[in-house]
Amino acid sequence: MAYKKKTKKQKRNVDTVIAHVQSSFNNTLVAITTPEGDVLLRGSAGKLGFKGARKGTPFAAGQIGAGLAKEMQAMGVKTVEVNLQGPGAGRDSLVRSLHSAGLEVSLIRDVTPLPHNGCRAPKKRRV
Repeated sequence: MAYKKKTKKQKRNVDTVIAHVQSSFNNTLVAITTPEGDVLLRGSAGKLGFKGARKGTPFAAGQIGAGLAKEMQAMGVKTVEVNLQGPGAGRDSLVRSLHSAGLEVSLIRDVTPLPHNGCRAPKKRRV
């Protein structure tokens, strides 16, 4: 078996990124991407050590935002667009933590999928 040489991880310098926030009642997931869609960073409440019902709290989401903001500033990021998806409690606190860490939040977009008519209802129950 031939030894494969590892490629060195590139250090990226980007000024604008997009934060994709998926917030459910049980957890908050965040992916930081370039405007082209390349994932730079990821974070979740479970990754920080929160377990069970505490993963879906606003406090956990604030901690995710603070940690990711610190890593983004090391990359040279200055402005963030935020795409919010889902009904969870961590949506607002994550945006606040990004802003308070010194990043400029240029745009907040709600991309929660809404059904236009939804699935067909089940047939009526006969007793």
